[in-house]
Amino acid sequence: FSGGTQGACVGHVSPEAAAGGPIGLLKNGDVITIDIPNRKLSVKLTKAELAKRKKTFKPTEQPVASAWLRRYRRFVTSADKGAVLES
Repeated sequence: FSGGTQGACVGHVSPEAAAGGPIGLLKNGDVITIDIPNRKLSVKLTKAELAKRKKTFKPTEQPVASAWLRRYRRFVTSADKGAVLES
């Protein structure tokens, strides 16, 4: 996020969270660790707890009024894949 902040900044977590990745499984009160030098974000949960939460995970999809935004949501890849339009 060039020019967007003067300190630590965590970005592009929404696509991973929406796909049911560990960030999407977090609950209020969970402890996360941000390791800036090693570019890592981790959660203090066991693999068993993450697996349990994943079983009940249901992605949410917010309604979008704009046809262009619906098209964007359907066809544009996540930022980690270049945020490009796929058809």
